[in-house]
Amino acid sequence: MESSNLTLRDVPNDERPRERMMQYGAQALSNAELLAILLRTGTYQESAVHLAQRMLSQSGGLRSLVDMSLEQLTEIKGIGKAKGLQVQAGIELGRRLARTAMKDTVTVRSPKDAADLLMEELRYLQKEHFVCLFLNTKNHVIGQETLSMGSLNASIVHPREVFRAAIKRSSASIICVHNHPSGDPTPSPEDIQMTQRLVEAGDIVGIDVLDHIVIGDQRFVSLKEQGLM
Repeated sequence: MESSNLTLRDVPNDERPRERMMQYGAQALSNAELLAILLRTGTYQESAVHLAQRMLSQSGGLRSLVDMSLEQLTEIKGIGKAKGLQVQAGIELGRRLARTAMKDTVTVRSPKDAADLLMEELRYLQKEHFVCLFLNTKNHVIGQETLSMGSLNASIVHPREVFRAAIKRSSASIICVHNHPSGDPTPSPEDIQMTQRLVEAGDIVGIDVLDHIVIGDQRFVSLKEQGLM
């Protein structure tokens, strides 16, 4: 009886992701093929490519996959702890590369500079993350810290935590950034109220809050530009 099981050994060379990547480059591969290379192997029942396709389908796509915990990843049939950790490591390397490449040379001269620095890190997250950029007197980024991770629709930040972190780094000023998981960067009334509290606290401790930027999906809003602070 002929088996219906399929592994990469059964797939023609020109359809295997590693061979295709060597021949055509990483940019020619689909999301599933790139994920399959991270997974390295499939299961007895399916190839790494098929496992990757199913993983993307069950997770809801790359955007959802980025924010999944190891426990959530291992709930997918065929994904054990080792494969889950491999995927998370690949995602984290991508995040760090994007962040490091910009922070090494960045001087924040406009809201777009700050938004570009954090866009790829924040735009896919399914919970609100409140991040502070710490700047020196020349507006060079000297540090970055995630100070709050909220629910799907709220991010609770206390000025005490923000300025404790800023003082620790001897910051001259800060830029606050947080994401809207909906993809719509329109500031909420709570965003505006929180910003006003931070500005007032900054005036007291002598650290300027230069801007509060809300990140959406490839879009951002600067509360400073909108006259909301």
